[in-house]
Amino acid sequence: MLDDYQQVASAHADWDSLGAQEVTFFTEHLGGPDDVVAALEPYDVVVAMRERTAFPADVLARLPHLGLLVTTGPANVAIDVAAARERGVTVSGTGGVSPSTPTVEMTWALILAAARHVPAEDRAVREGGWQHTLGRDLSGRRLGVVGLGGLGRPVATVGLAFGMDVVAWSQHLDPDEARAAGVTPVEEDELLATSDVVTIHLKLSERTTGLIGRDELARMKPTALLVNTSRGPIVDEDALVAALHEGRIGGAALDVFGTEPLPADSPLRTLPNTVLTPHLGYVTEGSYDVFYREAVEDIAAWADGAPIRELG
Repeated sequence: MLDDYQQVASAHADWDSLGAQEVTFFTEHLGGPDDVVAALEPYDVVVAMRERTAFPADVLARLPHLGLLVTTGPANVAIDVAAARERGVTVSGTGGVSPSTPTVEMTWALILAAARHVPAEDRAVREGGWQHTLGRDLSGRRLGVVGLGGLGRPVATVGLAFGMDVVAWSQHLDPDEARAAGVTPVEEDELLATSDVVTIHLKLSERTTGLIGRDELARMKPTALLVNTSRGPIVDEDALVAALHEGRIGGAALDVFGTEPLPADSPLRTLPNTVLTPHLGYVTEGSYDVFYREAVEDIAAWADGAPIRELG
């Protein structure tokens, strides 16, 4: 079991029921490809926690004993499923809590924390201070939702409940569906130029990698907040650091990064106008209950010769 950062995987499923000769819980990130291979070479089954550890073709080719690779969640872009299939490795997934609920909640935790300067004020109180900042109002302000799908739509619903003017854009946005949800469909330029909060809810792909870059950030309001709970590479991190450092946008609230765990020397760590969390969108008790329980089910089914939840 990989990337068990909180050391809780053993408590969320009955691993003993597998009767395995050895079950190892790796509580630290293994690092690069050579580190992954060195650590996992003896194992027949590996359970990956979402996309924290990558399994490209060259890594899979160096794991001769691997027969089953389980990913928590129903898909994992960090696994080369085709390469695994060619090597006779079964790749299975799991379900999750209501597909969007934990990440939607995390998105709003970040928006509120950034708008009301919660981290800075919490730190100030602990250091003996009192009221250093002036919070932003959300009611009456514009929320720009980039991607109005399974995550973006409920995020927009909460924005409407806060009294925000909610607009949305994506390359495949259905304007009628947006209006039916109480959301105004707009073009990308208008969303970026007029929104007080821009929140990203897209899948990572070749099309979306670097979607928010230097030019897009330049079109945002100088007071606007950028929120990303989707995937780090959707935003050009260097361009974002420059925009924040130069004060060209009001701030950023990020739960995802181009490299995870976030390197200790990342300039994001030292920027005051940010709220940073360590990819917590799916990290809830309910999600882990489903992830680990169904991972055990996947392993038992594979051992019985009848794999389930195989990824295509």
